[in-house]
Amino acid sequence: MIRTLFENLLARLRRVANYEPMNTTETVVKRFNIRTIPALFTLIMLSTGVNASTGCPLSIPTFSHDTILVQKQITSKKPRIKLYPNAEQDVLFFSVRGTEGKVYQLFLFDVAGKLIRQANIKNKETTVIDNIEKGNYLFEVFSDDERIENGQVIIK
Repeated sequence: MIRTLFENLLARLRRVANYEPMNTTETVVKRFNIRTIPALFTLIMLSTGVNASTGCPLSIPTFSHDTILVQKQITSKKPRIKLYPNAEQDVLFFSVRGTEGKVYQLFLFDVAGKLIRQANIKNKETTVIDNIEKGNYLFEVFSDDERIENGQVIIK
């Protein structure tokens, strides 16, 4: 059963990408341009019972041809965050470019850790936080209860 699955996978790879078994991981990854494969797969060559990248023996059956282990590469894009003050108006501009339809949370603290402001920002929108006194502030940006950015902003 497993052998049939590997043979079918190998046959498909040969048709789609003109794949011929190699003996190093590096060569396989170069032969397959991972940017052109849907879902961005990283291909790792396993040859004759030895992991090509580590040289360690494998506990998987060895077939008459090289086998391929396909791992899905995680492609999490970190949102681009812009946070900048306008000294003339005592305001702070905040914008996020990330996942469509997502709402991000901004928390602004003074240096003592006291929460000064909280704002919910939609993707690709700019929010103005006004009436901010001059000083140093710390900020944290969250998405789905996960902190994705933190730092310091100075309002002069």
